[in-house]
Amino acid sequence: MRVMADDIIAIGPGKIELLEAINDTKSIAAAAKSLSMSYRRAWLLVDGINQALKTPAVVTSTGGSHGGGTALTETGHQVVALYRRIEQHALKACEADLDQLVAMVRSSQAG
Repeated sequence: MRVMADDIIAIGPGKIELLEAINDTKSIAAAAKSLSMSYRRAWLLVDGINQALKTPAVVTSTGGSHGGGTALTETGHQVVALYRRIEQHALKACEADLDQLVAMVRSSQAG
């Protein structure tokens, strides 16, 4: 599922994964590494998310004696929770149709 802002993907599965990784690691660099993406790519995605939302999803603090850090804002936590809730509702709503479609797919063991 993707949420569009004009012709730009404001929220999508990859961006949600990145937000979750940032929440887990408290670092854009560590989140990027855990998702096998460059720091630059992750930073650009975070910037895009923050620009697309009315309030930022991610905040960063600069280093110091204890180093910097990155955290999700309340908006960031809400975006992730809403996205995952919508995803679960959608799966439940189409479960029977999805089961039928899966049943039509040839098994790798067949034929």
